[in-house]
Amino acid sequence: MLAIIVNEQILEPRRVCETCLLADSSGKPRWQSGKLCCGHTIRKIAEQQAQQYECFMGFKIVKIE
Repeated sequence: MLAIIVNEQILEPRRVCETCLLADSSGKPRWQSGKLCCGHTIRKIAEQQAQQYECFMGFKIVKIE
């Protein structure tokens, strides 16, 4: 599951991504083969930390398993 963190709030990606030109046709982040195609990976500080990405619009996206 993907979540977006904004000002210490957790948002559903569709609430943020539906107006983004880089989102897929359903208003979700472009996710393909385990990679975020509309952003880049942020290096983990600790191994236990969830994988984080930064989209091209500047939002932090977290992959929660």
